Amino acid sequence: MRKLISTGSLFERVGGYSRAVVQGAFVFVSGTTGYDYNTMIMPDTVEEQTHNCFKTISAALIEAGSSLSDVVRVNYIITEAQFADIILPICGEYLHAIRPASTMIIAGLIKSEMKIEIEITAMSMSQTYQMREVIGDR
Repeated sequence: MRKLISTGSLFERVGGYSRAVVQGAFVFVSGTTGYDYNTMIMPDTVEEQTHNCFKTISAALIEAGSSLSDVVRVNYIITEAQFADIILPICGEYLHAIRPASTMIIAGLIKSEMKIEIEITAMSMSQTYQMREVIGDR
């Protein structure tokens, strides 16, 4: 089963992608920047942008039948090396209990106001349970 999840943002429509895709037991969340997708406003600080990333990602995971507690992999892209010391404690607020595998990359992003982009892979608990039921019936 494949499920597509969208925030309804212009970026997704124009770029032809989904915020998240549920495929089998996995949820793949696209790179998510710090926009508030309700207002399409980008905060000035990397701290606020990081919190917005996690809010958007969390909402997509919930719609996918998952949550931040099901994250197995996270990729961070930041535009300045000094942002690492600022965002790591914030990331820890959201992920400290599960400690997923992670990578941090310093690179340019597509718009100058973007300071961070976060991409996540999680397990889809609803799909995992369905798969267990099917396997258990054999």
